[in-house]
Amino acid sequence: MNGPGKGTRDDPWRLKTPPGTSAYEMYRDESADPPQLVCQVGSTKLTYHARAIEDLHAWLKDQGDWVPLGAADEQRSAAEDTVEAWGRSVSNLVGGWYGLRKGYRGRFGMYLPPILEALGLAELEHNPRNNRMRAR
Repeated sequence: MNGPGKGTRDDPWRLKTPPGTSAYEMYRDESADPPQLVCQVGSTKLTYHARAIEDLHAWLKDQGDWVPLGAADEQRSAAEDTVEAWGRSVSNLVGGWYGLRKGYRGRFGMYLPPILEALGLAELEHNPRNNRMRAR
């Protein structure tokens, strides 16, 4: 489902959301401070801490089983015990939002899981709704 790419601006990862309904691209921008993952969804650009890939993988390993994604926009509350809730929790490794662009900090549970799957770090469900993931 998720295509090749080196994760650079010139050769981004080509990904699909977990349900497979939307395509988007993501790449690392190591020159940003802090280093960022840039997620381009149509004309919308979202940015996340680049360390989110490694941090999310470590957290999933600690969970030991399937975790619901729970994707939600920044303005909506995230369901408890989901990838989305962890991506904005004060108890995560960055002490809050992994999303960096105010107003577009949410959707962590939608756009981060496919890159972990593409990198072989996680298994991801691809149902129309209520998908989950777990560490490999």
